[in-house]
Amino acid sequence: MKKVWIVLMSAVLILLAMDLPAQQPDKAGCKDHSLFPTRMPEYSIETCKVEAYGVYEFLSTKGPKTPVEGKFTFLTYTFTGQRGTEPSGLAVVRNYENAIRKVGGTILQSDPTRWVNGKIVKDGQEVWCEVYKGNSKIWLRIVEKKAMEQTIVADAAAFSNDIRATGHVAVYGINFDTGKSTIKPESAQAIGQIAKLLKADPSLKIYVVGHTDNVGGVDSNIKLSQGRAEAVLQVLVLDHSIAAARLRSYGCGLFAPVASNDTEEGRAKNRRVELVKQ
Repeated sequence: MKKVWIVLMSAVLILLAMDLPAQQPDKAGCKDHSLFPTRMPEYSIETCKVEAYGVYEFLSTKGPKTPVEGKFTFLTYTFTGQRGTEPSGLAVVRNYENAIRKVGGTILQSDPTRWVNGKIVKDGQEVWCEVYKGNSKIWLRIVEKKAMEQTIVADAAAFSNDIRATGHVAVYGINFDTGKSTIKPESAQAIGQIAKLLKADPSLKIYVVGHTDNVGGVDSNIKLSQGRAEAVLQVLVLDHSIAAARLRSYGCGLFAPVASNDTEEGRAKNRRVELVKQ
């Protein structure tokens, strides 16, 4: 009888063990973000990605998404607890809402049963975050907002050489506010070099052509690229006294990429202004 009891208990334990998912360790090299040093119980990190400079479009319950650029962290958590004990979407959203408020952050928008995003400003640093709850998953995205560090220097002589050789040249170093045609102050050096090129060759006429990555819709990118090209043209005319008759703006949108849009590095190369000889 004792042996029968032992066999029965062993079978029950085996069945219970089969119903319990094994606790999985975090993926090697992954760790919690310092903004949220703790996590929901019985979750492990399945995947992680960190981009020194990236962009993410934060969800909105109405209206367009909000793209934010800076250091981008993406973490995927997977539930490893007992079946039937996974926390609800509401529980996850409320936990993260409280965590955001606790560090002085502001809740921006949310769908209480699925996702929430917020913004924290501390010591001049603006950090955006978004949490999304799926089946057995939590997706956490964080952008530490900052301007891109410009490493490519525009040079009038190099522009001239490329235009003579190929009829066009890409100008990096002209930056805009995200999703807008407002030129950032750090773009003055690059635009100044375009003006220097035009003043050195009074017979040269150019198209100022705007290009975008593939983030967003086709029509909106065409409109955005046209607006950015026109903004550069206006600076050349108004601030550098270049005759308007020598310039024409054109928006090419996302239709002429020079790199893959699958990576942030590629998208950064595709967001550019080109000069094309008329």
